[in-house]
Amino acid sequence: MHLLLRTLLLLFRSSRRPPLAVWEASSLPLRVLPTDIDIAMHVNNGMYLSLMDLGRFDLMVRSGVWKRMRRRGWSPVVSAETISFRKSLQLWQEYTIETRIIGLDTKAIFFEQRMVADGEIYARAYIATRLVTKAGPVGQEDILAEFGTPPADLMLPEWIHEWRASSALPGSRTPAPHLWKTGA
Repeated sequence: MHLLLRTLLLLFRSSRRPPLAVWEASSLPLRVLPTDIDIAMHVNNGMYLSLMDLGRFDLMVRSGVWKRMRRRGWSPVVSAETISFRKSLQLWQEYTIETRIIGLDTKAIFFEQRMVADGEIYARAYIATRLVTKAGPVGQEDILAEFGTPPADLMLPEWIHEWRASSALPGSRTPAPHLWKTGA
């Protein structure tokens, strides 16, 4: 909820920004707002990932893919993400969210995203996103029909496959019991 209005405003503004291909990198200029910070007066660690949603929306809208996805009833959902931090973004600081697709596999579209200020990377994340409908996940063939053919040099790094395999939870139809013993 905390980014709902900001997301709706972004969807409107991004449709008026210069178009780009879905396989290109998008750069979204932003400023750290009071709602982005925590008690330490810098962007909260969890907020980085929420703000990165805006970067992915910007890329999808500007490439025209968002409109085609919505027409087909597709919704994006994050299935895995990992982030590393280098520096803290401070209140009112200007920065950009740099977003690009780094590849696909049979289940997900993979994004690399960076928070950049003054030409330096402050944080970098890798996000695995699935497209889903009410009937279930959208297949790679359908995704490529809407997104177009990826560049020939677009190949996922091997470590992405290892990360996905080692961090995956069972599918939603498979039991995943919680067996921790807690003190209270």
